[in-house]
Amino acid sequence: MQMDQTKCCPVCGTNGIFWRDTKDWEYKTSDDSYTYLQCPSCLTIYINEIPKDLSLIYPSNYYSFTKKSNSLLFRLKNWLDFQFYKPILKSLDAQTLSVLDVGGGTGEVADMLKKYDKRIAYSEIVDIDQEAQKIALDKGHVYNISTIEEFSTEKKFNLILLLNIIEHVADPEKLITKVGQMLSPDGFIIIKTPNADSLDARLFRNHYWGGLHCPRHWVIFSNTSFKKMMSRTNLVIKRIAFTQGAPFWTFSLIQFFGKKKIDPKSKSMVEQPLFTLIAIPFAIFDLIRSFFFKTSQMFIVISK
Repeated sequence: MQMDQTKCCPVCGTNGIFWRDTKDWEYKTSDDSYTYLQCPSCLTIYINEIPKDLSLIYPSNYYSFTKKSNSLLFRLKNWLDFQFYKPILKSLDAQTLSVLDVGGGTGEVADMLKKYDKRIAYSEIVDIDQEAQKIALDKGHVYNISTIEEFSTEKKFNLILLLNIIEHVADPEKLITKVGQMLSPDGFIIIKTPNADSLDARLFRNHYWGGLHCPRHWVIFSNTSFKKMMSRTNLVIKRIAFTQGAPFWTFSLIQFFGKKKIDPKSKSMVEQPLFTLIAIPFAIFDLIRSFFFKTSQMFIVISK
């Protein structure tokens, strides 16, 4: 697999130190091993060699490209996430709203937002899968098959979602700057991204930490490094909050105890029988901890 190589931290430019070698345990798209480095200055974890061909690392059964389960776990997740979105939507003073979901897959989050806020008259998704496009179009979303780097529009959006997407790009600062140009003057960007400075990252460093989502997560911030990156932009952080990182605990534990028993080529990791059983207690564990400690998922709200 062809890759671009880097040694310096993509946030602050400091030379990184070795953090972990690992493979794609979640989808087994190849037998390649990947090296992750960590910045000793800002704690960012980043992949040393960036895969060039996205089609090789995002298989057709990738979780965001398929229809979501209606299980208790996913209903709980959606409810919890909406508690974060709800006050942001309420603060938007407009008769009608438009939403851009970058990496939005089949439009699951846009569906939820439109269900709860009838002012949302326009929803657009940018993603790279044709099967997800069919599902999203059937539900009334505009869909662009494109990476965010290649996407362009003259439209301004009240709400832009970057949910578990900024860690998938090689130049997060350039992405934030570009997306900021698509934001309406009173709008918000909502980011959800892993936190490198977390308990589970430290516990599973020597095995496999699910937050790497190897080799699809390329830049994993700490809250400190995210603030450092944002200080170089014209955008403002309104809030950083920590939320449950149950999928990362679950991926880590399944890989640790059951990697020989799973077949991710037929079922994605979230469809494995153990996923729900492990994820629910760790979601509760993290939600309790999030009031006092940094968990492995961050919600970040940004405005102009």
